[in-house]
Amino acid sequence: MNSMKARLWQVSVTTSIEAEEAVAALFENLFDAPPSVFLDTETPTAIVSAYCPKLPLYEADLRVRLRTALARVRSFGLNIGSGRIGIRRVAPENWSESWKKHFKPLEISGALLVKPSWSGRRPRRDQAVVVLDPGLSFGTGQHPTTRFCLEQLAAGRISGRPQSFLDIGSGSGILAIAAAKLGYEPVEALDCDPAAVRVSRANAIQNQVEQRVRIFRQDLIRLPLHGSSKFHLICANLTSDLLVQHAKCIVNRLRPTGTLILAGVLRRQFVEVHRSCIATGMKLVTTRQEQEWQSAAFAFRR
Repeated sequence: MNSMKARLWQVSVTTSIEAEEAVAALFENLFDAPPSVFLDTETPTAIVSAYCPKLPLYEADLRVRLRTALARVRSFGLNIGSGRIGIRRVAPENWSESWKKHFKPLEISGALLVKPSWSGRRPRRDQAVVVLDPGLSFGTGQHPTTRFCLEQLAAGRISGRPQSFLDIGSGSGILAIAAAKLGYEPVEALDCDPAAVRVSRANAIQNQVEQRVRIFRQDLIRLPLHGSSKFHLICANLTSDLLVQHAKCIVNRLRPTGTLILAGVLRRQFVEVHRSCIATGMKLVTTRQEQEWQSAAFAFRR
């Protein structure tokens, strides 16, 4: 009887990487906590899971609720993949260990290593290390859009030169933490979600950069058009509608010689995002397509 009480419910949905964020959002609303997300970029699929001592509804009702929510996600034009729903009991030690099998260290060139706390992987000489665990954050660098941002952060860092960084839509705080580890200063990060801000701050403390990273709650749609601070590098890993509607507001926070990194854009929506950046006086520097996503870096035309 005691072992049954110790067990948790695992509720999971297997979906596409394209729909991962939308499915994660519905899980957070349903379970009132950020879900764990495992991305298999080879398949490519995403498994979104919640772990709880008690289901929020009867199992049959929960399946109906999830199927209805997934149908709504599909109605928005997103491919939800198989949409397979799994509900089962697991021992707490089993689910925590299962995530350890999936999340491996991620190396971003020779400059940066992102790894979970249980990994014994040693960094190379002069390689910055970011420690993030799945289930405690919204992003661990596995997603192709996050990985692109990390690569641009590492590539853009010029040793010995002061460079500032702004992360719009911090999520787990991975980009701001990586920026601080790489030597960017000052570093600021904002997110409209209070849970994301809490997680970002906790991750900054875990990585011992809480004194070097300013993380605050702010909705992009309420940012003034012109900011008092200008940054050498800005990352905006956001949906295309936000990037298009607020391109001018974002660009106004960039230094004349700065770089703007945009990610979180579906390939079919990139043309519109590109057009909005061009309209602000920017030019495309580099872009990458990976799976359903397209990311890019922009600079001012001269």
